[in-house]
Amino acid sequence: MNLNKKDAFTLLEVMIVVVIIAIIAAIALPSYSNYVIRSKRADAMGALLSASQAVERFKANNNFSYAGVDTAGVISTQVPADGGTAYYSIGLSNVSASTYTLTATPTGSQPTSDGNLTINEQGAKTWSKNSSNCWPESGGDSC
Repeated sequence: MNLNKKDAFTLLEVMIVVVIIAIIAAIALPSYSNYVIRSKRADAMGALLSASQAVERFKANNNFSYAGVDTAGVISTQVPADGGTAYYSIGLSNVSASTYTLTATPTGSQPTSDGNLTINEQGAKTWSKNSSNCWPESGGDSC
């Protein structure tokens, strides 16, 4: 039996493991945060499309006019629609007999620098973070 043998980690070995974990975290955390922002943006895009469909159904049921859709309560006013903590708010503006504009504005945990998403009665989609008239594919960072 050898009493001088020690079965333990040295301080240097522990510090190497800590450094490796810190490097992995420094790479993974920004990627994860960006993924969360993109997935919430994709949710807002889907919610705007659903709201647009609801507005179009209202028009079909009301003499082919959008007038009054803003007070009819046909759209959800936040994303997620289930009443959880909102990360986008949805607004309806520019309402007349023949026009409307739906806008998703970042709120809560979604950074406001992400920009607003809009869709109108013609189906024109815009994203204020990007100067072109498009929405990012699958909630990504570019059109």
